[in-house]
Formats: sequence, structure tokens, C-alpha cells
Amino acid sequence: MILGDPQTAHVQEGEPATLDDLFRQAAARRPDAIALCDPPNRLSFTDGEPRRLTYSQADHIVSAIAGRLRRLGLATDSIVALQLPNTAGSVLALLGVLRAGLIAAPLPLLWRRIDAAAALKRVGARAIMSSAQIGATDHCSLVRDIAAEVFPIRYVCSFGKNLPDGVIPLDDLMAAAPLLDPPIPTGRDGNPAAQAAVVTFEITAEGLMPVARNHIELIAGGQAVRLEAQLEDNATILASCTNSSFVGLAATTLPWLLSGGTLSLHQPFDATTFAEQCRHDRCNTVVVPGPLVTRIAQAGLLTHEELKTILALWRAPERLMAGSAWRHSQAALVDVQPFGETALIAARRGPAGEPAEIPLGHVSTPCDASDARSMLETAVTDRGTLAARGPMVPKHPFPPGAERAAMRCFMPDAVGLPTPAIRVVPTAPALNCRLQDRRPASSASAATGLGWTSCRTWWAGPIRTPSLPPCRTRWLAIGSPAALCSAPRSGARSMNWA
Repeated sequence: MILGDPQTAHVQEGEPATLDDLFRQAAARRPDAIALCDPPNRLSFTDGEPRRLTYSQADHIVSAIAGRLRRLGLATDSIVALQLPNTAGSVLALLGVLRAGLIAAPLPLLWRRIDAAAALKRVGARAIMSSAQIGATDHCSLVRDIAAEVFPIRYVCSFGKNLPDGVIPLDDLMAAAPLLDPPIPTGRDGNPAAQAAVVTFEITAEGLMPVARNHIELIAGGQAVRLEAQLEDNATILASCTNSSFVGLAATTLPWLLSGGTLSLHQPFDATTFAEQCRHDRCNTVVVPGPLVTRIAQAGLLTHEELKTILALWRAPERLMAGSAWRHSQAALVDVQPFGETALIAARRGPAGEPAEIPLGHVSTPCDASDARSMLETAVTDRGTLAARGPMVPKHPFPPGAERAAMRCFMPDAVGLPTPAIRVVPTAPALNCRLQDRRPASSASAATGLGWTSCRTWWAGPIRTPSLPPCRTRWLAIGSPAALCSAPRSGARSMNWA
């Protein structure tokens, strides 16, 4: 499924087009290297012994999962929901869905049944994959109840033992035996990179809103993180954040695929297990929730000598700016700041250890490097909201045609500016977030025909609302959940939240 005009999405010749291409390249280059590692305490929160899989083994499992999904009769571009713990199986399931020519819809584990059912109804999911047990919860039965509420779901698949009747088992696919049957063709036409790959969900005041990305947009987000973190090839990454959002994918699975290294998974959060994984797997990069990074460092969990980079994932700009200055003898801290499901900015902290300002204009990665690449562009609208555009920003509504069916959808408006959100204003004496205007003065001029949402961000200093540079590329403003659905003021041009 190509969203929008198939002719508008291009990939440079010789570059991997899809996430599966990245994985296959790494498997061909290092078939016997360790690709995925389960948490060593896996039995404490889900079924199954911990696994350490080579690229060759993982590749066979991905093909086996893809084959089983296709043999169920799922049509190309069907939505398959994933609600799994942070284990190797969650990554293999994601890659298996993509290899089968389907679209993955990862769901947070903590969502209530009513939330998961509402999200899957919106996208018309056809199958859901989970685990028999997660913590003390019979999660497979919970997922089966969700499927009963969502009429289009025909199949419930699960890892684990003692599955309820009617649930399709997946554990037998983890034997890592090569497939004897030829691959099943997906029947897709057009540029593989432009095919919809993953649907995540923006939380708004009026419910969940699906946000679809193709491979180009996902890889761009992962590249932004990898370049800022300066991850080397064959990096060993310990991830304590899941793949249930755009920032989770861009900070864990995508850097792993781009580096062709080892991804060690940690089910958050067990301090003893985390320290054991750091030492045993000799991780040079760790991914942790931003609000916990200082406490984790103070607990002595970030002292192993191989550690070079820490990726801290933040949920809101104000929480980042309220954090402590970073002090560490060997490891650099890179803040990964998501703006809902719209975009993210990764910024390495400088010698003072303070968070970097949010740049206006081109956001280059790595920051201040002579060979930096522009991964995003930000600006302040004349209504005081923050807007973004770039290769990682989603550009089309989902499901296709949602805007014509009077459904609220995530899309830029080709006519005007968005529904306003929290405005960019000074908050003296304490500033929750800072914006830095790096955009050349010559680029500020009146702009029309650009689309937006908004961002929970405050201006550090006098209120200035520079206009956006004119261009043909649509802009998408960055949204705070409560503001995305507010009604436009009288006479204001607004984004088409259909």
C-alpha cells in the first residue's frame, strides 16, 4: 500500500529500500554474529527460556513467521497488531509481518482492553500477535477478548504454552530451521520503500488517531538517532524501551538494523538484570527512559568500560528541561525528544551537560558537525505553534480515504494553518523548554498553503513568530494531545482534522 502519489517517494539507487532489506543485508554480512538477545530474566515475566539468536537463525524465524501469516490467508497490506513484551520475539514478529507484505500496528502493553479495541477498529486490523503470559496476566485471553470486540480480526496468534482454543501457536517457529518452501510473493507494485510499513497511534483528547509511516520515513527517524549518537557499525545496543511508538522504533530497532549489530532486549525495569546485560553483552549503547537516566547512573548501572553512548527517551520537552545536568566520565548522553507521533529530535549534550535547545530551521545531525545532514526542519507559525517537515514526518492520512469519510485523521492541510495548541510564550522565571532560532533571516517570509498541528513548547525570551519559508513541501505542526482536537478560533485558518 503506497500512501499518496507513488511517484513522490524515491530511494537512492544502492540504498536499502525497506527494513527487511536492512535486516537481510546484515544477515548476509554477518550470518553467525549474534543478532538478538532475550532478557536473561525472561521466565520471570513471560513464557520461554531466554534466547540468543544469530542473524542466520533470526532470518529463518522471520521467514517462518511471514510464511505462516500468509498461509492464514491474510491479504497483502492487511493490518497485524502486535502486543508483546520486550523480547526477541517482538522484533522477529515485526520483521515477519513486514516480510509477509503486511502492515504492523504495535500496541503499548499497558493499554486497557477498551483502548486496544478502539485503535484496532480504526485501522481494521485482521490479526493480532501476543504472548500467553505477560507478568501475572493471562495476556493471550485478554487479546482474544480484544479480538472478539473487533469484527475484522480473524486470527489471534501467540507465543507461549497452554494457549486457549482457537489461538494459533507461534513457538514452533522459533526452532530456527530453514524454510523448505519458496517465499510467498506479496503482490505489491511500485517502490518498496514507499509501502506503508507501520501504524502507531497518537493519543488525542477525542481518542486514538492512527499515524502510518512507510519505510523511508521510518529509516529517516532511525538515521537521525544513529547519526547523532555516532553509532559505529556492529554496535551492541541494550534497549529498555519497547517498539510501541515511533520514537521506540527509531531509537531501538532502527539503529540496530542500520548498524547491523546486536540488539539486547530488557523488559523494564530490573536493576540487577540490566547491569548483568550491560556487562555480559558488553553493550556500547543503552536506551533508557529519560526521566530515569540520572537515577540509573547514580545507582552505578552505567559503569561498564565498553559504554560509549546513552540514548535517553523523553516524552515531553518540559520534562527534559527539568532534568539534571549530565555528568559521566566516559559516556555521552543523547536526548531523543519525540513530538507525539509526528517527529523527533536527537541532540547530544555538550560539555556543560545541559540539554540542547530546540533549533528552528534545519535540524542537522550530528549537531555542529561539518558533514551534518539535515534530518528535519522546524519553524514557528504566525500563531505561535511549532511546525515540522522532513523525511521522517508522516504525510498522508490513514486509513486511506479517512479525510473523505469525515474521520479525524493525521495529515497536513494544503490550505492553511492548524487548530492552535499551547502557544509559544515565555514562562518566567523558570523556562520549561528553550527554542533556538538558527534559521537565516532571509528565509523568513510569508507562507501560504502549508499544513500544521502544534507543540507543547515554550519560547525562551521575547515572543517572536517568524513566518515559514515558502516551499512546495507540506509542513506538519507537532501536536500536544489535548490541543489537536480543539476547535479553531473564529476567522483562523486551520488544519483539516477531518
